[in-house]
Amino acid sequence: MGLEEIRSFLAPHLDGVESIIAQSLATDIELLDSTNRSIREHGGKMIRPILSLLSALACGRINGDTLRYAAAAEILHNATLLHDDVVDGASTRRGRPTVSALLGPGASVLIGDFWLVRCVRTVIEASANNDEVTGLFAKTLSDLSEGELLQMQKASSGDTSVDDYIRIVYSKTASLFETSARAAAISVKASPEYVEALGNYASALGIAFQIKDDIFDYVESPSTGKPCGLDLLEQKITMPLLCAFEACPSREAEIRCMVTRIASGGASVADITAFVAENDGVSRATAILGSYISKAVSCLEPLPASEAKSHLCQLAHFVGSRIA
Repeated sequence: MGLEEIRSFLAPHLDGVESIIAQSLATDIELLDSTNRSIREHGGKMIRPILSLLSALACGRINGDTLRYAAAAEILHNATLLHDDVVDGASTRRGRPTVSALLGPGASVLIGDFWLVRCVRTVIEASANNDEVTGLFAKTLSDLSEGELLQMQKASSGDTSVDDYIRIVYSKTASLFETSARAAAISVKASPEYVEALGNYASALGIAFQIKDDIFDYVESPSTGKPCGLDLLEQKITMPLLCAFEACPSREAEIRCMVTRIASGGASVADITAFVAENDGVSRATAILGSYISKAVSCLEPLPASEAKSHLCQLAHFVGSRIA
């Protein structure tokens, strides 16, 4: 079962999320409104709202607050992409020019800020006005900033460890996955045991999702819309390279030094990708990815059997096997 089957299962609820997103981003400033529409029309897979909706259904019935929290998660995700494109100097995303490339980095930051504010407003306008959920989104906002800055620091120093990498991945990706699931479970008054189970599931799923993204940097795939070696050009040391270091520690210092010299043209991306290939970095990273998928699925054990729980398991396997 692929993502489309899950989307079909959730179709009416996803329509409700899309409607809230549109209402939340409404503005009478034409430049902003048209840009917002374009971003929404060429959006991603809606993984975070899907995660929210399935989490709620796994332990209750979806309500208006569930839809609001799912919408807020997607708005926040897109806000981070607008900011990331400026930080990374990215000219394309999903095969299309970025807002930063079209309107300039200043406009991209401002539009990202607008989305962040509308995310916060969407959360606090929920009927329950739940302080716990507000705290979850606040924590994720902090995690996102800290993760980005830690990644920048480590890209400069070239000394990213496995623990550093997992912290970065949790902060930049898994934290929002976790908040998406926990907030949705709280919205349907799930028991603390179920909230914890879904939060742990989503955290492991988010780490797996990012490891898969990082593997794409070493594997040629037209489906991703992302050229190979882009992470290396930004001096990011990710799981495939860390796995290659583990297999060949004698060259670790040399390769780390090469990574720090890529931006200045003092080293070749091809040489580093060859090192990863020679030392099975991708296959080793894929095995670690699989362990996180297994962990995510095992976290769901406390939940009662249901169609939503089955779809959560399927979502995990989709994340592990996706080609884009």
